[in-house]
Amino acid sequence: MTVQPSDDSVSASSNIARPQLRLRLRGGRTAMLIAAGLVIVTAAVAWKYFVYSRPVGTGPAGPTVDRRAFAEEWSTRPVVLLGLGDSVTQGLGASPGKSYFQRLVKNPPDEFVDLREINLAHVLPNLESLNISISGMTSIECVDHQLPKLEPYPPEVFGAVVITVGGNDVVHNYGRTPPREGAMYGAALEQIGEWPQHFNERLETIATRVRETFPGGSHIFIADIYDPTDGDSDTQYAGLPAWPDGSAVLNVWNDVIRAFAERHDDISLIEMRTAFLGHGIHCVQFWHHAYRSDDPTYWYWDNLEDPNDRGYDAIRRLFLNEIARVLPGRLAERSSPVGQLQSLTR
Repeated sequence: MTVQPSDDSVSASSNIARPQLRLRLRGGRTAMLIAAGLVIVTAAVAWKYFVYSRPVGTGPAGPTVDRRAFAEEWSTRPVVLLGLGDSVTQGLGASPGKSYFQRLVKNPPDEFVDLREINLAHVLPNLESLNISISGMTSIECVDHQLPKLEPYPPEVFGAVVITVGGNDVVHNYGRTPPREGAMYGAALEQIGEWPQHFNERLETIATRVRETFPGGSHIFIADIYDPTDGDSDTQYAGLPAWPDGSAVLNVWNDVIRAFAERHDDISLIEMRTAFLGHGIHCVQFWHHAYRSDDPTYWYWDNLEDPNDRGYDAIRRLFLNEIARVLPGRLAERSSPVGQLQSLTR
């Protein structure tokens, strides 16, 4: 005989099951809320990292330098390494002895193994260095204030001139004043008008004055301008006012520098912009078009517009490679009787 449960026993079982069900549902909702919270927190941390993280890294930065190019003396001729331009050549943001200009002349005590004894003094025993670059200097001020300080050297002296100029024309005054020539920050691309032509004229004035300063011959090594936004014009993520056309305006300035170097046999371009792409404010963003998987680090100093020590190391290497490619031949050319005559009658 089958015994049917009474209504009272069914009711009692239901009363026990309902709280247990409610507890399970409440526990499930709590777990979901915790999981959602963890997702939100993780997303926030990841967003902050990928937008604001600026790891500097350690060790050498930039291209390799062929030691063989510095194995033998280039020339005994007197050579002056002259620095012109702005804070990049002055070395703002570098540790003592670690600006690119200083490292061209002499290695710091803690030099990386691959560049020990790789400097211009090692291959040019009669090298003299003079750096008259000044932080904040625009191309206008370079022409007006730096060039008048130059005095002609004797004909036996060759001038190797390194220049970084034009960057302050672009970034001053960081949006604090309306855009103008020499302080273009915030300018729309169509607003710059004849300013690029004026910049080109100033570069030609610099080249002419350098040649007058070194009647025995010279060669200019001029760097183009890097872009801390890695080409994205999103200066707002670097703590500056938004400037949608910033990279486009910068590219125009670099086009002027590039064309200037291409027009003259005694001028070489140092492609600093290309070397620094991927080492700006987007350096950790693996999906970014300029991402450098081999070295996803930040090469700029605290002020954004100047390099840090690793950035200066990279710039030093760029200059060394081009100087080693060009200067031995130029010095040999100028040391010959024909070369000296051409130099004096130029």
